Amino acid sequence: MPRVNLQTQLQPTASQPLLSQVQQAFGMTPNMFKAVGNSPAALQAMWGFFGALGGGTLGAQLGEQIAVAVANRNACEYCLAAHTMLGKQAGATAEQMAAAQVGRSDHPRTAAALAFALKVVENRAQITDADVANLHEVGFNDEQVVEILAHVALNLFTNYVNVAFEVPVDFPRVVLR
Repeated sequence: MPRVNLQTQLQPTASQPLLSQVQQAFGMTPNMFKAVGNSPAALQAMWGFFGALGGGTLGAQLGEQIAVAVANRNACEYCLAAHTMLGKQAGATAEQMAAAQVGRSDHPRTAAALAFALKVVENRAQITDADVANLHEVGFNDEQVVEILAHVALNLFTNYVNVAFEVPVDFPRVVLR
């Protein structure tokens, strides 16, 4: 049982216009958005963050691979399930998403991004010049390095929401590794 109410369309709140946008985008209103909808400001920030990064230069597949790596590290079953599904919709195979979950990829560029993302999580953003240089060496520019960090930050927020509030998973479950 979640620790906060899950907003519904039957509960008129200031969050309803954004929850309607989420409904249109997903064809459903995922429970995470219903939980965050308790705060219109938090919902607006989260939805805006998703939209902004969706228009970034990394591409949806890499964004979803970063999301599953961060979710797995934070033991967030909700985000792991949601982003595994979204990663497959973005063109990743089940094997690629399973590998990303534990920070691995056969593609050097993706592997470097995942290693960096997990180091940011594990070391609370205490990274080195070499960490950024490794990303540059595999072809990421500064804009993309910042976007990788932004994906980590967004996923930390969503992981914390789902874990702290015990948001019920409403996507096909994926086993934490």
